[in-house]
Amino acid sequence: MRRYPHAELHARPLTFVSNTATFGRIRIESTRTMTLDPVLAHIDADLPRATERLLELLRIPSISTDPAYKGDCDTAADWLVADLLSIGFNASKRPTRGHPMVVAHSGGEGPHLLFYGHYDVQPVDPLNLWDRDPFDPQIEDTDNGRVIRGRGAADDKGQLMTFIEACRAWKSVHGTLPANISLFFEGEEESGSPSLVPFMQENAKELTADIALICDTGLYGENTPAIITQLRGLLGEEITITGPDKDLHSGMYGGIAMNPARVLAKIIAALHDDDGRITVPDFYNGVPELSNDLAAAWANLHFDAKAFLGKVDLSEPAGEKGRSPLEMIWSRPTCEVNGIWSGYTGDGFKTVLPSRAHAKISFRLVGQQDPHEIRNNFRKMVQDMVPVDCDVQFHGHGASAASQMTTTHPAFDRARKALSDEWPHPAAYVGAGGSIPIAGHFKDILNMDAMLIGFGKDDDAIHSPNEKYDLSSFHKGMRSWARILDAISK
Repeated sequence: MRRYPHAELHARPLTFVSNTATFGRIRIESTRTMTLDPVLAHIDADLPRATERLLELLRIPSISTDPAYKGDCDTAADWLVADLLSIGFNASKRPTRGHPMVVAHSGGEGPHLLFYGHYDVQPVDPLNLWDRDPFDPQIEDTDNGRVIRGRGAADDKGQLMTFIEACRAWKSVHGTLPANISLFFEGEEESGSPSLVPFMQENAKELTADIALICDTGLYGENTPAIITQLRGLLGEEITITGPDKDLHSGMYGGIAMNPARVLAKIIAALHDDDGRITVPDFYNGVPELSNDLAAAWANLHFDAKAFLGKVDLSEPAGEKGRSPLEMIWSRPTCEVNGIWSGYTGDGFKTVLPSRAHAKISFRLVGQQDPHEIRNNFRKMVQDMVPVDCDVQFHGHGASAASQMTTTHPAFDRARKALSDEWPHPAAYVGAGGSIPIAGHFKDILNMDAMLIGFGKDDDAIHSPNEKYDLSSFHKGMRSWARILDAISK
């Protein structure tokens, strides 16, 4: 197995002797003496057993979107409860209208930390593109090192288990944890989390802690850990333009009859101007400018846009003119067409004038943009462009605002330093182009800051065939959480 000698150089024993500190809303007085070095050593020695535990969890096909796998989602929740009970957590499976939640508490002194992850996974289609059974996970040797191959390896079972294994190591070495830790595992993240908000509202008192920790993100670079400080929100809209009451012969009706596909194409073309700015009225209300400090920090990351795009056979950034590539990905809003269909799309050719045309359009939101206001303005803009003899129907697909983390909380700087001690390169505060609604829910429902730290890589193929999680990510993820627990519990 691979070792990380550089980490040993930075491991520091930490001693608490009648020490008093303030963290979040509580005051901590501790007479404990616990050192970090033996915890890290235990993680190194236990890596084969930790990996086998992960493989066991990965064998459970907990696909939340397909009712045929409901029993498997229950099995995955039961597996987690049993594993947490085995290391001393008070753990239980909680029913919801959908798949169950898993909630566990360690009790004890120190700051109260809530860790969130999800045990459900994406469907595996298309199955023929997998090189092996998605639920028969294995360790594979690749040109870039050893990987754990299987559905859920990176999203999110492998990430979730990095934290559990860090807790297991602390308990094995010291008999206790360095903080009061609660765990909150969801089984519907990959299917829209329909039970999440009601469950959080009904159990707000139990789930509220000093800070939330989320492990569902990735590294900034191969050896650069990251703490996500901002997430874009997401608004989804599906539109259907209807013209004639049936598909028409394009020779008989072409030219005289309005074509819904032509109407839809005009609408889509009008969503951006020549500079890449989005033209929905009042769309940029609430969009902040990037601060000088953050712009300088991101510039120091030396992001290579050509290399990033080159991996998908592209070469030039296509967003707003005058914006840096990282701004486009992390701190600027977007409007993208995710799907278009109309008329005949089968093999060969059929000369029809279609009755309907459809599109799915998503908006990534930042700052204080209001998804509901944008939805209303977008729909009015579209309605105003629909001509006589056509009408439009809308179907919304979620509406979540952006999330901004308050990095002034002392846990952020302590975690950043702890991560920097484990990895070759210092940890970076970064944005994320995607959306993780749970981070906003922690703030809105529980009034908690959330710290997002993950160890995935861009090539992990999450949601795709042949998903993997680097064994080094799993190993160093466990070591990283052990360090973070030590640092933020002082």
